[in-house]
Amino acid sequence: MTSQDTNEAALWICLHQIDGLDGQSICKLLHRFGGPENIFDASHKELNQVVSESICSAIKQCPNLESAKLGLQWLTKEENYLITLADPHYPAALLEIPDPPPILYAKGNLNCLTMPAISIVGSRNATVQGKKNADEFAEALAIEGFCIISGLALGIDAAAHLGALKSAQGRTIAVVGTGLDIVYPAKHLKLAHQIVAQGLIISEFPIGTPSHPENFPKRNRIISGLSLGCLVVEANIQSGSLMTARYAIEQGREVFAIPGSIHSPLSKGSHTLIKQGAKLVDCIQDITLELSHVR
Repeated sequence: MTSQDTNEAALWICLHQIDGLDGQSICKLLHRFGGPENIFDASHKELNQVVSESICSAIKQCPNLESAKLGLQWLTKEENYLITLADPHYPAALLEIPDPPPILYAKGNLNCLTMPAISIVGSRNATVQGKKNADEFAEALAIEGFCIISGLALGIDAAAHLGALKSAQGRTIAVVGTGLDIVYPAKHLKLAHQIVAQGLIISEFPIGTPSHPENFPKRNRIISGLSLGCLVVEANIQSGSLMTARYAIEQGREVFAIPGSIHSPLSKGSHTLIKQGAKLVDCIQDITLELSHVR
């Protein structure tokens, strides 16, 4: 990066890391003032027309460029990127959702963000058949030209990523709930390297952010937001994948579900979605035909 690029990246990172300043408020500030430099240069009175008194004070105490140090060091490494709302690489699909992340950290192939995408999600404690279904659907959909999006979690997520990577042209995006310098779960380190080689890993969380339970529901809106449709393979009633499906519905995305045994707890979530209007699928044509008008 040039010194100008480095300074701009630092300002974006500092803005994003201000305590209490959420994504929707950042979007309002950007709409009112333009880039981060203009936000930091704005007066307290001007800022207070957009955000609360306490947030105004926090902004006026910034930018603390030291807080951006970890992120800037990470950006010096090959295939590491910072994508902001002002960046041409920012995924258009995320601009359609109510609360797009102001910045995304990305590692790998940015071209994945321009592909038609389908998210595949489900239980961490998946059955053998559930993982097989996720693998096979992901592989077949990837061959059809879809980028497969999931969350790098155990179970269905991992199977979906691996299925997408089976073919040379297969692409997958992992949306994670940690900083991109951390792989969670740690046992997926090898899988993460495979994804970077053939796809992309992204996160809205700053470099150095460890695994926190509250981060994972938040990242689910990005998984669904990047996708034309969300396929739930296997899930119980409490599964986080149902939250991803709910985000998909709120964002105007299609929701698909694979049915299972009426006696299996891991089918209850999928069956509930089907009762609520999700499309029952048992082959990829059920998905591709449904999405043929929006690709």
